[in-house]
Amino acid sequence: DVAPGLPSGMLAARPDIAAAEHRLRQANANIGAARAAFFPQLTLTTSLGTASAALDGLFEPGSRAWTFAPSLSLPLFTAGRLRANLQLSEVRRDIAVADYEKTIQGAFREVADALAARQWLADQLGIQKEALAAQAERARLARLRYDAGSAAFLEVLDAQRDLLSAQQQRVQTQRALLAARVSLYAALGGGAHTVAATPIATSSSPSSSQP
Repeated sequence: DVAPGLPSGMLAARPDIAAAEHRLRQANANIGAARAAFFPQLTLTTSLGTASAALDGLFEPGSRAWTFAPSLSLPLFTAGRLRANLQLSEVRRDIAVADYEKTIQGAFREVADALAARQWLADQLGIQKEALAAQAERARLARLRYDAGSAAFLEVLDAQRDLLSAQQQRVQTQRALLAARVSLYAALGGGAHTVAATPIATSSSPSSSQP
């Protein structure tokens, strides 16, 4: 699992953002000013490793987080001579700056989506584990009733079929959750600093829930 309280600045290590900043440097851009204008400084994860309110707020309807239109006191470009009064409308005409802004927004969106997917799938897995336990108990009772002569074998087959279906659904969700964790790791730029010290608990195999 990811570490709590991850700072957004770590996303600068993502290859796509690093490449966008490299293109800015080629255009004689002031990287510090560009980051101040377009890179939100916030905490990505809560103490529980879920998406922070600040990160979710970037994508809420009506949010102006991506339209802050800063009044730059530092020049973004230093080609030839300094232009201290450069306006953001002029900066946006340059494709390197527009690409940098788009890349940063995409990076924050990927992190928010990956955190949300991981949380949703983890909740789904918990629900399916409970359903699997219920189906396993139903299959066990059906077998007991059949052995006692109070139920037809068709009831046993139906219970076993539903148990197998529940097992398959749990395996699919568990696979999707692992894929979501990989996607989140990639969205955060990778590296040991993204991972929490607590080891990931390994779940039991589907067959362990059978009677």
